[in-house]
Amino acid sequence: MAILGAQLVITLVTISVVHKLSPYYSFSRWLLCSTGLTRYLYPTNSELRALIKIPKKSKKGAKHENGKQTADKFLIPKNVDIELESTKVVPQDICYLRYFSDFQWLVDFSLFASIVYTLTEIHSYYFSIQNEINLSMLWCLTVQGFALKTILTMTLEYFKGQESIGERSTIIVTAFIYLIVVMIILIIDENKLETGLDAAYSNFTAGASVFLKAQGFPSQGPASKLILKFCLAVWSSIIGAAFVFPGLRLARMHWDSLKYCGERKWLQLVLHINFISPLILVLLWIRPISHEYFTSRIFYGMHKPLMSIKSFESLRLILVVVCMLLRLCVMPIYLQAYLNMAYERTRALKTEVGKITNIDLQKKVASVFYYMCVVALQYVIPLVMCLFFLFMYKTLGCFTWSDVLLHNTNTTVLSAANLTTNGTILDKPEEVKGFVTASLSQVFTKDVYRGLLGFATWWTCFTWFSSSSIGLLYHMYFSSQE
Repeated sequence: MAILGAQLVITLVTISVVHKLSPYYSFSRWLLCSTGLTRYLYPTNSELRALIKIPKKSKKGAKHENGKQTADKFLIPKNVDIELESTKVVPQDICYLRYFSDFQWLVDFSLFASIVYTLTEIHSYYFSIQNEINLSMLWCLTVQGFALKTILTMTLEYFKGQESIGERSTIIVTAFIYLIVVMIILIIDENKLETGLDAAYSNFTAGASVFLKAQGFPSQGPASKLILKFCLAVWSSIIGAAFVFPGLRLARMHWDSLKYCGERKWLQLVLHINFISPLILVLLWIRPISHEYFTSRIFYGMHKPLMSIKSFESLRLILVVVCMLLRLCVMPIYLQAYLNMAYERTRALKTEVGKITNIDLQKKVASVFYYMCVVALQYVIPLVMCLFFLFMYKTLGCFTWSDVLLHNTNTTVLSAANLTTNGTILDKPEEVKGFVTASLSQVFTKDVYRGLLGFATWWTCFTWFSSSSIGLLYHMYFSSQE
């Protein structure tokens, strides 16, 4: 109980800090307003009229409809030479953007959840909390729930209105494609792909059977392996469909960022590493590529493999964290590439013939900044989901951040059958707490968590990279056609 009390102190202190500092400091606002982002201002009607030499419209000649003054609307040539003014993004600008509150809550809460998790990990290094509830997992689960809810809400936006038929079809087709892909992946031998799902199902079924039999319910397991894998495939296809537009958006920002890098080769190298980092993480779960070279093969002149299995698992955990931090560091570069789309749109208009209304031109420029928080969420949500899946994978799967075990994995776990030898749990209320702890430990073992959370971590990296790769190929093809 002393260990759980220490975790409660960490949680309460963090909540107090959040309550005191959130009105004055926000990491989300810092990302958008203190990293040098510049937005473009749309030209006013007066500027457009002066540019095409149309006299200013007097208020007396303004048209009225139902007692209200109508918008000042006029035509301008598309090839008119427009120079957009730029200004720094400030907190007063972003408060009214769409999805800003969701972005602020997700980023700030993820930061504080990471702090709680880090403090809990440091605490668990000196005091084992294996037999206690790890409260940091509740924080991680809350972050995952909110991130999933937000990305699904944004995806459902494409199903509203008649103008999003193409996006809607893309999501549906992608969902079915990922469903087929994940079904193929789930039947691959685990000697090839280290999912751990077979061991997870075996341990879960055995533990559940013992628990049910101890309560007098004869059972061979809660569900068949086929049904569980089908449910996992459906979840995976939903995640893949939700990640399709974040991946396509990332590809567009990456392509544009490379153009703006100019002669800075080192920055281009960083961007390329950032883009392919999920692929590196995906390959770490493929046994013939990862375990074969790192933990099995003995190279010439060596007497043992490069590292042990435990060292490789720790390396894999650390690399995921490093890749996610790298993506967070280059986020302002990608966001600036997105904001530059306003300038690119006006430049593209100069190559067209015909005319456009002043209102449509202003919308083309203003809509870029208006949807900045949507783009920021599409960038952050896959990152957050992958990172916190890894945190849960590490802790619940009893891994360590180094090759030295931090926890005693040989601790004896009470059996549910021993707790209910002379009756059901209802006959001995004083054993409820011990029974619940033992039952959960017996049904949801570390192998179960390793299988489910390891696959979830791998799948988020895989879908994020595959979607962005398709988007990059799309932009490369069409840019070569120009």
